[in-house]
Order: sequence, then C-alpha cells, then structure tokens
Amino acid sequence: MIEGDGLRIRRANEDDVDFLVALLNDDEVEPFLAASRSSDRDGVLDEVRASEATPEESGVFVIEVPDGEGWAGAGMMEFSLANRRSRIANLGGLAIHPDFRGRRLSDEAARLLQQHLIFDLGFHRLQLECYGFNERAIRHAERAGFVREGVKRKAYQRHGEWVDGVLFGLIREDLEARSSEL
Repeated sequence: MIEGDGLRIRRANEDDVDFLVALLNDDEVEPFLAASRSSDRDGVLDEVRASEATPEESGVFVIEVPDGEGWAGAGMMEFSLANRRSRIANLGGLAIHPDFRGRRLSDEAARLLQQHLIFDLGFHRLQLECYGFNERAIRHAERAGFVREGVKRKAYQRHGEWVDGVLFGLIREDLEARSSEL
C-alpha cells in the first residue's frame, strides 16, 4: 500500500475484480482503453493473480480515496515488464471512474507508481502509449512528468478508424531530478 495526498494505491486482489471489470466496461472509460486488454471477469482475474504471483513483473493497482471510515475504489492502473535486462516497464490501464474525475487523482497516483517502480522495484525506464485522440491521457502523461518521444502514425484500428499511438517515456534520472527540485 502506498499513500499519497488524498489517495492511496495498492495491488488489486481477487476482491477487487468486480470493481475493475465494471470500471473497464464503463461507457465513459472503455473507448479510451487499449482494444486488446482484457475486460471480462476471467481475463481481469488472471491479470490480478499474475500481479500477486510475480509482483516484480506485473502489477494491477487500485486507486482509492477516503470514504467516511474506509476507502472507496476510484480507479486503476497497471504495469508489465517490457525488458528485464534493461529494466523497462510498460504502463497502462489507467482509468479513473467518471464520478472521481477532475480531482487530478491520476496525476498523484501516477507519481506514486513511478516512485514505486523506479525506487522500490528498480526499473530504469517507464514507458506508455496512448491513442492520439485521447487528449485527456496525453495531458495527464505530460503533467505526470513523462516526455513525449514520438507518434506511431495510424498504428491502431479503433472503433472503425485508424488512429495514432503517442509514445511517452520517463527514466530514472527524470524522476531523480524532479525529486531534487521538491
């Protein structure tokens, strides 16, 4: 469990699967997620189990906010090992439930995950890709400190159209420089 300013992130467990499936299939969330990602219960359950079994290779995290005496699920995010030798992780699956948007929860959650992956798990590079039409995700990546590294032109067919993929990266030195400025 990693606590931040007004939220916390923690690894998902089997009790979270129904929340995650509902979030991934929400009409305001689904159009912006990778078409190839699992969104059915069995697929999400497999991802959660893999996250628990090999925490250094993959992770499904729940973003939670205080809710009275406890915590409420507000979103999710994920990572997967891209390259062991070069210590690279792919990030993805960031989704905030529409009821919790506008609070910049994703920015704080991303910073917590970045610190965990780089300083606790020893990754050197974090990378992500989002659809070119997903302006909210592009702005989030930039606010969270990622550097835009390129565009894969018309790389994916999504909802009947060819769309761009926008590539972002963050390396350990970027995060160290940001931490020293605070």
